[in-house]
Amino acid sequence: MQKFAIVAFAGLTALAVQAAGATEPVRLAFVDPLSGPLASSGQLGLNHYRFAADEINAKGGVLGGRKLEIVPFDSKASPQEAILILKRLADEGFHFVSQGNSSAVAAAIVDAVDKNNARDPAKTMVYLNYSAVDPALTNDKCSYWHFRFDSEVDMKTAAMTEFMARNAALKKVYLINQDYSFGRAVGEASRKMLGQKRADIEIVGDEYHPLVKIKDFAPYIAKIKASGAQAVMTGNFGADLTLLVKAAKDAGLEVDWYTYYSSLLGAVTAIGDAGVDRVYELTEWHENIDNPELSAFADAYKAQLKDDWRYMRVRTMLNMFAQALDKAGSDDPRKVAAALDNATYKSPLGDVVMQAENHQLLQPQYVTVLARGGKHDLEGTGIGRKTVAAFTAGQTELPTTCKMKRPD
Repeated sequence: MQKFAIVAFAGLTALAVQAAGATEPVRLAFVDPLSGPLASSGQLGLNHYRFAADEINAKGGVLGGRKLEIVPFDSKASPQEAILILKRLADEGFHFVSQGNSSAVAAAIVDAVDKNNARDPAKTMVYLNYSAVDPALTNDKCSYWHFRFDSEVDMKTAAMTEFMARNAALKKVYLINQDYSFGRAVGEASRKMLGQKRADIEIVGDEYHPLVKIKDFAPYIAKIKASGAQAVMTGNFGADLTLLVKAAKDAGLEVDWYTYYSSLLGAVTAIGDAGVDRVYELTEWHENIDNPELSAFADAYKAQLKDDWRYMRVRTMLNMFAQALDKAGSDDPRKVAAALDNATYKSPLGDVVMQAENHQLLQPQYVTVLARGGKHDLEGTGIGRKTVAAFTAGQTELPTTCKMKRPD
């Protein structure tokens, strides 16, 4: 009788655990800088994640009613700190991790996740990357467990230089970028692709500066001015972009700007009317694209957060994550990774696909320019973006050197 009672108790305990598992949230660790010079970028990302997750949860969540829960961790933009966090996440039973700020941190996470999954399959983790765009991450350093939802540097630069090459009057371009893996990738791709498409364009400067260390960009602006450049091409983001364009405005530098992050965090406010018809940005979405579903979503974010929605790829990523969970029928990370592998998703702007060969998302891209008179603006400036060129998802595809190692 006593043995029967023990077995019965164990059975009830197992049922209780299963019941709890059926209702507990699916946790996604958000690992980005929440302190230090890039804290504002990390907080912006966190706000986007929570809002996009709330939308999914309001529609019923995932796996028949479970919620998505975004759990933040402060990487301090440090690869070493991110590795320590990954160890903690493994110990605490997290199976899904996401990050975007800093390709150096992303490379550390890819390596740590690979080692973790090989060492202890029971603690397998899947890494969702929303913004770290070093090409190596989906080429030579690709991983089966890493899925990137932003277009990588070479894809962005291929589209941007294609647009720049159409301007026959453009003859002199200055390159300035942050001195780390991402900035170096932007600089090298810009020089190479401009040369391939327009051999007559002269690179009159190719500058790298320390990441988030420069407080006054006036000396850099003086060099750009002296070079006779007609345009500046930069991958700078955060304070490094805001301070750069502010210094240019203060110095009266009149050039065109070709950028990837000029709509972020005070940049448009700093640029003002000096950027109208002169500041170009490549992006997967902007506020004046005529799409009722996405406009309503961005308007709701602005009403709730008193800020502008920027990263539509975050919404795409979380919806594809939710879709993969439902397709897998569980939160088993190996099944979810298999469901994301070669996944397609019907976004409001067209079908997107997660390439099986390197886990790089293909999605439409737009070249925009700052303009007045649009329906929506940024940061209450009256200045927003308008489309000047568009590329389909298929047009952004590039060859990959990835040799994907798939789990047994």
